[in-house]
Amino acid sequence: MRLRIFTEPQQGATYDDILAVAQATETLGFDAFFRSDHYLAMGDTASALPGPTDAWTTLAGLARETRRIRLGTLVSSVTYRPPGILAIQVAQVDQMSGGRVELGLGTGWFEQEHLAYGIPFPAKRFGMLEEQLEIVTGLWETPVGDRYSFAGKHYTLVDSPALPKPVQARIPVIVGGGGARRTPAMAARFATEFNLPFPEFTDVPAKFAGVRAACETIGRDPRELVYSAALIAVAGADEAEFARRAAAVGREPAELRAHGVAGTASEVVDRLGALAIDGVECVYLQIMDLSDLDHLDFLAREVMPQLA
Repeated sequence: MRLRIFTEPQQGATYDDILAVAQATETLGFDAFFRSDHYLAMGDTASALPGPTDAWTTLAGLARETRRIRLGTLVSSVTYRPPGILAIQVAQVDQMSGGRVELGLGTGWFEQEHLAYGIPFPAKRFGMLEEQLEIVTGLWETPVGDRYSFAGKHYTLVDSPALPKPVQARIPVIVGGGGARRTPAMAARFATEFNLPFPEFTDVPAKFAGVRAACETIGRDPRELVYSAALIAVAGADEAEFARRAAAVGREPAELRAHGVAGTASEVVDRLGALAIDGVECVYLQIMDLSDLDHLDFLAREVMPQLA
């Protein structure tokens, strides 16, 4: 099982804060550093300082200040960027990183951030997501020297040179969600990875089965997809340290144990082991306190070796 660090910088973090976590992620041996793509803090921290950082601007910086870890979004919203611009941004960051970028793409859901920054927020966005997935992957896959055109309900591209090209032959694309029909179908058609964001543990096998069935419906081998989950992670060497870290992120220990990767090292290992049995191949550990680098060190020392 691969462990990735997943952060929420909109809750209050500078680029330097994010960089420190990304470099610790690399030094400690985690597989990847991912960040959310949001422009407004949530909950009681709605005016959190220093304010938002743009996801792809951040990842461009990290691309030049890391060497090994993979970098990506979980997830970018189709409402933020036209698909042609997104394809250029992601391909450029892939070049800057030497081929270490992944793109998570979704419909978006947080209406307030759209209102706060003047971003249109259509009521129906699944069609936008489907077209963006087709356009972005189509632009990257168009041979150099050829042109790419697309005519859809939401977007039209005419004779695009489909440049620049990423370093990777195919940038991994992550599609996720809990929907029973449209999300599995889109994952089967466009994704290299299907992600369950903060699932109920009992739902995981059935959700993955739905994606496998969607793959089989279109003649795709379900084993081509990576199956992953994103879950909050709060852990400690003993109950006191765990409770302290839970309090620092405003969560109750019992609730974290019920819904996250939480508790002592042995509890975390047991939870990850159960997820592996249910088919989870990769876990995004949502780290909410970006100032607590000792937390990452603890997970790397006490949890990762037991998953080998």
